[in-house]
Amino acid sequence: MSDTVPQAGSEQRAPAGPEPEPEPAAPAPLEVGLTPTGDAEVDARLERLADADHLATDGHVEVYEDVHRGLRDALTALDARPGPPAPPSPYQSRS
Repeated sequence: MSDTVPQAGSEQRAPAGPEPEPEPAAPAPLEVGLTPTGDAEVDARLERLADADHLATDGHVEVYEDVHRGLRDALTALDARPGPPAPPSPYQSRS
């Protein structure tokens, strides 16, 4: 037996078990400002990105793919529209 007296605040504690895992933080909006492009279809797709703010990370992929698909379709539609005729070239070949 030991003759020493424990000092105040130095009580022996049982070793603690592993600390519980911290709870994951709830999704927080990024609050990124959007500047309107003037194209209603493109603006609607960009606004759709805000839907990802309320989802867990694994739900972001679906939103991003949907927005990407919509923007790609909008660009493809631009290529399909007939534009003004090209001006005649000043360098015409002479035969």
